[in-house]
Amino acid sequence: MAPTKRSSWPEKMSELPLHINIRDPRWDQSTFVGRAKHFFTVTNPLNLLLSEEELNKARMIVMNYRAGIVTPGLTEDELWNAKYKYDSAFHPDTGEKVFIVGRMSAQVPMNMLISGCMLTFYRKVSTVVFWQWVNQSFNAIVNYSNRSGDAEITDTQLGVAYLSATSGAVVTALGLNSLTKHLPSMVGRFIPFTAVAAANCINIPLMRQREIEVGIPVTDDYGQRLGTSSKAAQLGIFQVVTSRIGMAIPALTIPPVIMSVLEKRKFLQQRPWLIGPLQVGLVGICLVFATPLCCALFPQRSSIRVSRLEPELRDRIKKQNPDAEVVYFNKGL
Repeated sequence: MAPTKRSSWPEKMSELPLHINIRDPRWDQSTFVGRAKHFFTVTNPLNLLLSEEELNKARMIVMNYRAGIVTPGLTEDELWNAKYKYDSAFHPDTGEKVFIVGRMSAQVPMNMLISGCMLTFYRKVSTVVFWQWVNQSFNAIVNYSNRSGDAEITDTQLGVAYLSATSGAVVTALGLNSLTKHLPSMVGRFIPFTAVAAANCINIPLMRQREIEVGIPVTDDYGQRLGTSSKAAQLGIFQVVTSRIGMAIPALTIPPVIMSVLEKRKFLQQRPWLIGPLQVGLVGICLVFATPLCCALFPQRSSIRVSRLEPELRDRIKKQNPDAEVVYFNKGL
């Protein structure tokens, strides 16, 4: 009896189907847990170590799959891995490679260093000004890199947004410093958080003001673009501001409480050089969890009711699809 040919069966089974929706995250984004899993992957600092070759390979796999071409031998896990590598470095709307400091995977290490230094050097005017300037420079890069939509922003608008946010943060920090000089030292430790929260309320809307002016793309359930909406942009910016302030709360409020206790201990009094590194480490521990969990407060593919859109856009959508109740948009990060 001739041997049975079995080679074709595993080959067919190894072919990846084309119905996997890699435009959306792998986990259910209608639940907080699903969004948290997604953002723990997106904000993973190890993504910063990916080489140009790895990123370009991931981009090719994703682009080919979206075009209906399956890379030979590709498994579903490898496809999702490529998707998250691609997402870690490329803007979801423009497809442009994001400057490494502006990537979400840089949030934890960069904020760990900056926030730790703001908490350590909050007493002197010169160090307050310097670290608030560093923080707002970093935030400006992040806000621009992770903006929603593909609307361009001019150099003048960028400059105004950057100077306004930096000035707001510095003025807030210095003003609070002067007001709390005669209060317990513990109060002064929370000045960096107040300044950061105030600056986020300035920086993000200004860096993304172009979105408010011209709107951001809104789509239907199937991802078909229906138009642009300023109302959606305003909602997305509000959600991002809320998330960013939420990220700062644990990192800029928990370490000061812990450090106020530890600095009274003989061990640290004899080794003051350990205060800075210890504070940076505590901030890092908080950010590892706070960053993805606060990003997960709102879905990345957020939604807005058609009734809340601009009248012209609302009428056009209702004319095309009378049953449409909500539309979707990328809120940015």
